[in-house]
Amino acid sequence: MAGAPIPIPVQGEDEMILCMEDIKKIADEKFPVVIRDFINDGSTYQTTIAENSSAFGKYRLRARVMVDVSKLDTSTVCLDHKVKFPLGIAPAGLHGLAHKEGELATSRAAAAMNVNMIVSSFANYSIENVTAAARAKNGDVEKESISHGQQMYMMRDRVLQERIIERAEAAGCKAIYLTGDSPVLGVRYNEWRHDFRTPEGLDWPILERTTEDIRTTKHDTGFMAFNDDSHSWVRDIAWLRSKTKMQIWIKGVLTAEDTELAIQHGCDGILVSNHGGRQLDGVPATIDALIECADAAKGRIPIHLDGGIRKGTDVFIALALGADYVWVGRPAFWALAYNGQAGVEKMLEILYDDFRRCMALCGCNSVKDINRSCLARMGLDGVLRRLE
Repeated sequence: MAGAPIPIPVQGEDEMILCMEDIKKIADEKFPVVIRDFINDGSTYQTTIAENSSAFGKYRLRARVMVDVSKLDTSTVCLDHKVKFPLGIAPAGLHGLAHKEGELATSRAAAAMNVNMIVSSFANYSIENVTAAARAKNGDVEKESISHGQQMYMMRDRVLQERIIERAEAAGCKAIYLTGDSPVLGVRYNEWRHDFRTPEGLDWPILERTTEDIRTTKHDTGFMAFNDDSHSWVRDIAWLRSKTKMQIWIKGVLTAEDTELAIQHGCDGILVSNHGGRQLDGVPATIDALIECADAAKGRIPIHLDGGIRKGTDVFIALALGADYVWVGRPAFWALAYNGQAGVEKMLEILYDDFRRCMALCGCNSVKDINRSCLARMGLDGVLRRLE
C-alpha cells in the first residue's frame, strides 16, 4: 500500500546463525583448503556422503492438529544417562584441526547441553581430560556428568589396546564403540592430492603417538600400521568382553546380516554408520540402511545412527524409522571453527529447537510416540502414503 511504513530489520553486530548451513559457511571460510577438504570430503566420487543428507528428503512429515503438547518431553536415556534429546557427538578424530581446545571444548558443550559424546581414538586430548572437561562446571568438579563412549579399532598391538580400554574405563566411559568397517581405509582423493598429515603440534594421546611421530607417516600409512585387518566377530567380541565391563557396540553396521551377527555375539548395540561416507563409496545412506537393520533387529538390540544429520527433522525421521539415538560428526568441526565451545552449544541448540518443534507439530509428546506412522513416502504410483 502506498505510503505504508516499510519494516526495517534490526541487525546486531554478530552474524545471524539460524541453521547448520550458516555454521558450515563460516567454518569453510576459516579452514585452509587442506583442512576443509579433509573434514568435508567422503571417498572417491562423493556419492554416499551426498546421499547421507539427501536421502532424508524422500520422507514427508505427517503433521497433526489439535494435540495438547504443553508437557512435551524430548528426553531419552542413552548409555545409562538421561539426556536432553536423542542426539550426541559422534567420534571424529582431530577436533584440534578446528579449534585449539578441540575435544575439551566439544565435551564441555555436550555437558552444557546434556547430550552424550563418543571420543575418537584419534582425539587430540586424552580420554581422561576429555571426560574431566564435561565434569568441570564453574571451576568445580561435578560428580554427575554426561556419558562418554570410547571409539576404537581392533589393533595389532593388543597390549596398547588393553591400556586404551583400561584408561577409558577408569575415566568413566560407559561403552566401547568398535569401528568394524575399516579393515582398510577408503580412497579419499583429496587426502592423497594434499598429502594430508596431521598438522604439527597435534598429538594422538589415546594412541600414545606424539606429533613428531605422527608427522613422519602419511595418514593412510599410519592407520594401516596399527589397524588389525584380521578382526572378526568370533575372536574380537569375546576378547573385548574378557577385558572390560563397559558396553560393547559395533559401529559401521549397514545390513540385516551384520545386525543379526551383533545380536548373536552379545553386543550391547549397533551404530548404523557408513563412516561419514569416507569408506566404501556407493554403500547406502545410513537412513536407508537403518530400515533394514531395524527390521532385522525387531527390538532385540538398541540401534543408533550417524551420517547426514543436519536438522532436527532429520533426528525425528531417524527415530521414526527405528533409531533410538543419533550422532553428529562433521557439525562439531564446523561449530568448533565457528566459535569453539559456544559454537558447539549453538549447533546443538539449533538441532534441539528444530527437533522439539517437529515433535510438537507432529503431535508427539514423548520420544516413544515417534514411529513410522509419523512419516509418509511417495509410492511408485505417485501417491503419498503413510509408512506402516
